[in-house]
Amino acid sequence: MDTSVITVSYRRIFRTSALQLLLLMEIRKMDLEARSLQPSMKATLLAKLREYKSDLNNLKSEVKRIKSANVSVTARDELLELGRVDSLAVSNDQKGRLLMSTERLNQSTDKITNSRKTLLETEEIGASILQDLHQQRQSLLHAHKSLHGVDDNISKSKKILAAMSKRMNRNKWIVGSLMAALVFAIILILYFKLTR
Repeated sequence: MDTSVITVSYRRIFRTSALQLLLLMEIRKMDLEARSLQPSMKATLLAKLREYKSDLNNLKSEVKRIKSANVSVTARDELLELGRVDSLAVSNDQKGRLLMSTERLNQSTDKITNSRKTLLETEEIGASILQDLHQQRQSLLHAHKSLHGVDDNISKSKKILAAMSKRMNRNKWIVGSLMAALVFAIILILYFKLTR
């Protein structure tokens, strides 16, 4: 058999294997992204990914059959040609589905990015509010200390006023007693002067 035919067959096999590897990596990436989505979208995307995986496994099994030593080179060529025709029909459909899935994943990624931005903005606002609350707390604590000082001063003032009130009462009694003593002394003096 001509070596150029064998070389062409192996090149086709290599291209198919490289394509399978590339598809496998893309499917794994999509699988990870789909698992991080909301449950409503997650189920449909994972079902589609299962379909892609089964198609990829079918392609792998075909490649393994082609690579096996028991299959002749012509049979390999025939299978490759059949696979190419089938894969073109299937790959166009898969490309469409992959593009739709990729678009949905991109939209979901944009939504997640927007949600993260909103979360960061909310976090900044929360930090600002907490800082304001801390400053207000400090102001309230300062006012509380000032009021406590005023309360102490008022208590001292009450004590001083109470002491002054006691002194005034005592002084009133003393003045009243002195006046009573003077009146009694005047009456006594007048009585002695009038009686003599």
